[in-house]
Amino acid sequence: MKKLFLLCSLVVSSVIHADELGDILSDNKELLFDYQFQSNELESDMLSKSWMNPIRFQYNKNYSEQFVDSTRITGGYSIIIDQPIFKSGGIYYGIKYSQALRHANKAELTLQKRTMIGDAISILFNIEKTKLEQEKMKYQIKNDAIDIRQKRDSYDAGLLDSSFLDQAILKKSQDETALLEMELTLMELNQKFSLLSDKDPNTLRLPILKLMSKSDYSVQNLELERDRSRAEQAAYNAKVTWAKYLPTISLQGQYTDADLNPFFASNPDIQEKYYTYGFTISMPLDINSFSDIEASKVEKLKAAVEVIDRKETVDKEYDWIDNSLSILDKKIRLAQKDEKVYKSLYRLTKNLADAGEKTSFDADIMHNSLQIRKIDQKIYEIDKQIQLLKLYVRVENAI
Repeated sequence: MKKLFLLCSLVVSSVIHADELGDILSDNKELLFDYQFQSNELESDMLSKSWMNPIRFQYNKNYSEQFVDSTRITGGYSIIIDQPIFKSGGIYYGIKYSQALRHANKAELTLQKRTMIGDAISILFNIEKTKLEQEKMKYQIKNDAIDIRQKRDSYDAGLLDSSFLDQAILKKSQDETALLEMELTLMELNQKFSLLSDKDPNTLRLPILKLMSKSDYSVQNLELERDRSRAEQAAYNAKVTWAKYLPTISLQGQYTDADLNPFFASNPDIQEKYYTYGFTISMPLDINSFSDIEASKVEKLKAAVEVIDRKETVDKEYDWIDNSLSILDKKIRLAQKDEKVYKSLYRLTKNLADAGEKTSFDADIMHNSLQIRKIDQKIYEIDKQIQLLKLYVRVENAI
């Protein structure tokens, strides 16, 4: 099996731990996909040879009581061949049809498998993201506790209305509830991952994805490859449909070894073993032939338009992901600016606290807010990876 996330062309070196993630699916899932790929190959092979009629072996045994004195028994066997050798191009186009069908089904199965692998990797990203959000919320709860203490002191001193203290207490309760919800989310993600993989999600390290070029995404896109193969399939099917209403030449042959009829047993010119052969030229005259041919042409045109539509969709998908990455980059830059501001404020507040002009709580708030903005940057980076994953699960040779 191909290693997970082997990036196309220029970004091969950006993937790490592919050996761990290449077989992320459970053994049963892998086995099911293996069987589906094998079935596709075997069914395509059968379809490509379906123009060859089977050789028929026939054996018979007859009992006749026509004669009054005894029961006459005769028997024999035959080997019969009735094989079309010319179907106005239908045989050739039928073989090409089966090849196109093979490629379309293979692309579809590959897409299904990579989508499932992508689902598992997406869960890993979301597990890591949820852990970061838990860490972030814990810092926020620390700030909530400090805020409550400061507001309580102001309330006790008569400097603050009780509603402000009430809001601070409510905020801390809401954040603690959100932290518990994150724990449930983490449990749910682990449960979903266990349905796809036998591995421990806590021992797997995540890949690092880079944005591939738009041309690479288009050329290697599995959905586009599948639709192109289906368009070829429809085109060959139109020719097969057209050819089946044209002349067909078939060869027939039969070898027979049978007991002679008692009435002719004495005739020296009749043989027990003999060959029969010949040929047939046939052409169907079907009232629905025109409609059948036209319907196949419509399917051909429809499949061709679907390829064009898919190409536009693929381009828009890439543009959307690219734009979403740009937004996330802006979020990261904003978080980096905030980090610098909080670093400066933390140093200033800590110095003021050391000088007795500020409390240690003020310094702690700045420290906690600084850590929150650092964590935000990590969360945004994971969001970028989740967006990139949407491209990689649809790309040939990407996973």
